[in-house]
Amino acid sequence: MDTGDTAWILTSAALVLLMTPGLALFYGGMTRSKGVLNMMMMSFGSLGLISVLWVLYGYSIAFGNDVGGGLLGNPVEFLGLAGLMVDDPDAGLPAMAFVAFQMVFAILTTALISGAIADRTKFSTWMVFAGIWATVVYFPVAHWVFAFSDEEAGITGGWIASGIEAIDFAGGTAVHINAGAAALALTFVLGKRKGFAPGAHRPHNLPLVMLGAGILWFGWFGFNAGSALAADNTAAVVVVNTLCATGAAILGWLVTERIRDGHPTSLGAASGVVAGLVAITPACSSVSPVGAMVLGVIAGVVCALAVGLKYTLGYDDSLDVVGVHLVGGLIGTILIGVLADPDAPAGAAGLLFGGGGGGLLLVQTIGAVAVLAYSFVLTLIIGFALKATMGFRIEEDHEDAGIDQHQHAEAGYDFGAIGSGSGVRRPAAARTSTNDAEVSS
Repeated sequence: MDTGDTAWILTSAALVLLMTPGLALFYGGMTRSKGVLNMMMMSFGSLGLISVLWVLYGYSIAFGNDVGGGLLGNPVEFLGLAGLMVDDPDAGLPAMAFVAFQMVFAILTTALISGAIADRTKFSTWMVFAGIWATVVYFPVAHWVFAFSDEEAGITGGWIASGIEAIDFAGGTAVHINAGAAALALTFVLGKRKGFAPGAHRPHNLPLVMLGAGILWFGWFGFNAGSALAADNTAAVVVVNTLCATGAAILGWLVTERIRDGHPTSLGAASGVVAGLVAITPACSSVSPVGAMVLGVIAGVVCALAVGLKYTLGYDDSLDVVGVHLVGGLIGTILIGVLADPDAPAGAAGLLFGGGGGGLLLVQTIGAVAVLAYSFVLTLIIGFALKATMGFRIEEDHEDAGIDQHQHAEAGYDFGAIGSGSGVRRPAAARTSTNDAEVSS
């Protein structure tokens, strides 16, 4: 048992857990003030629900021995995490450290979807959707991508990880393409917000958005480097690649805004952070730092352009989950087939480094498209089923009045208390007298 590696994985799990409250701040600041609490509650709801489901059966579906041709882990093998608390002196890591690390991935992936359906979603239906989606979409896809075969131990893994052997170091397919495709599907289920048009739903708190983006960036070092499952050279390379790719993506996004709109924005900088982080996630162990920066610039530019497609194509992706996570995830996953450097820890060669025949590019594309299609179709089925039974969207008048009051009987900001001081109000006459004296003096 390596105590250094164990400490790093437990620390990484805590960092990734912090990303979900960071996402709540990022998404919350991007909504209108009358919807900030509902937006943040969808992230916190995922924290509670997915933690429970992961322990009960989620981990077993994702990392149990394969029972379905690389599609599904045994759902009862580790039911309730049975047998995983026993200390195995031959293991490099405690099993529960890995359980915790993968749990926070499941939480964050589910929460990501919520940004596409801001201001109009019933919280109760969202919670039911989150539980079903995690069960039939995320847990199986995590098995495809993250469960590796071990012949000596008699373990069979997922078809993407151990079948076609596509590279996805930290979740470009299982997390970002998966969540982005689900987000796109739900925009068709719920429809557009009232008054959907460019500039109609402006962010109410840009400092909150930038704070959330900063927390996401900080936590992402655990997300990516923690996926090395060791405190080693791979983790160190991944940290550098994560940092420089994200910096390059910010520049790419801001330059795009400057050319297109005449000015760079704080929202663009924050969005560039997330676009770069998304794109480098699958590729962080397979590219060089220069390759990471190339990938980051491409993601920054393309995602900045992609977020405007919702107005052209007519789907209301409220907070640009599709434009950033789906598009960024596709860029990062597929371009491994072009930019992979054999000197990087993954040891794979893309087309620019002699990877002749495009074999790596092909398997990267197959993995990305398969997850996209599976998530999109299953999410449509789940979404329309819930819409027909529970109802998924709040009434239009409640949307006008504010979803926070309707769904939670709360307001994000108590403006009535501003200026009240200690809460002791002076009599009107006293206030008039004081004002008169001030004027005369």
